[in-house]
Amino acid sequence: MDVNHIILEGMKTHSVLSILLGMSLYTVYSIVPYSSYNISSKSLLPTYDFTIVGGGSAGTVMANRLSEVEDWDVLLLEAGADGSAMYDVPTLATNLQRSEIDWNYTTEPNENYCLAMEGGQCRWPRGKVLGGSSGINYMLYVRGAKKDYDIWEQQGNPGWSYQDVLPYFLKSEDNRNHSYAKTPYHSTGGYLTVEKPRWHTPLAAAFIQAGKEMGYENRDINGERHTGFMIPQGTIRDGSRCSTAKAFLRPARMRKNLHVAMEAYVTKILIDPSTKRAYGVEFIRDGETLRVHANKEVIVSGGAINSPQLLMLSGIGPREHLSEHGIPVIQDLRVGHNLQDHIKQTD
Repeated sequence: MDVNHIILEGMKTHSVLSILLGMSLYTVYSIVPYSSYNISSKSLLPTYDFTIVGGGSAGTVMANRLSEVEDWDVLLLEAGADGSAMYDVPTLATNLQRSEIDWNYTTEPNENYCLAMEGGQCRWPRGKVLGGSSGINYMLYVRGAKKDYDIWEQQGNPGWSYQDVLPYFLKSEDNRNHSYAKTPYHSTGGYLTVEKPRWHTPLAAAFIQAGKEMGYENRDINGERHTGFMIPQGTIRDGSRCSTAKAFLRPARMRKNLHVAMEAYVTKILIDPSTKRAYGVEFIRDGETLRVHANKEVIVSGGAINSPQLLMLSGIGPREHLSEHGIPVIQDLRVGHNLQDHIKQTD
């Protein structure tokens, strides 16, 4: 038996074991609540200090941080349900997309992109679950390029330079790999667990070596310089997915001033047309249309697709587009423009 055959058989065994593990977890946990922070519609307060729309990668963090102040009542509204242990198996990430915890968005048919896909439409996975897309993604821990943050600040957004946001990355992070944790770009003790996968295919070493032969260094791409090759770190805790719901929401779930309403689909931000101030939200839950007010702020964290959609439904967006759908215009803004993703377009 040659080496390639041994590697292939080992990979097959790993895949089979992962699938069997996933099936057993599904059997055990599919009917067992994953956490204990659901609250019924009848138990909701009429008014909160902060109402957060979307319990995804950003909303769960906001819910945690704001509810640290005991005098503030915080409501987190999530259109999806809670997670389950099955979702925490990294190898099953592919199976989570196009499932019940995915919004199942697709691009519009086009002759210039997604040509290999059925109908010329690419899938655009977005998480519909506590933790949002951090609950269905491939868990890669990549912060992005320093220059992008610096450009945002130069474009008129104070506080968004890389040096300004780095302390918040460090505050959130609990890096389990000591070689990274000792650098100025990583830290320990935060809510979000970051570590290398404890197993990786032998092909990974070959990729690192190939990069070196092409002149690229083996380096931390979240460190001082970004260009290079590395065995990537992920949002993983003890071999399982560490979504933002697991990292930030679970530790805060017993706080009396934090309410989490799941399967609550927000349809409108309530805005005073004269003052342009948001004072609450309207949402559908258990077949009822409900409203809650916000004393301080309504925080929209529905993601790159749902947030602009909600703003437009609420009267904030391009006048011509809103008028086309009969939505009263509160503020004419280019909401939804410049949306980008890494879909390749042909010439």
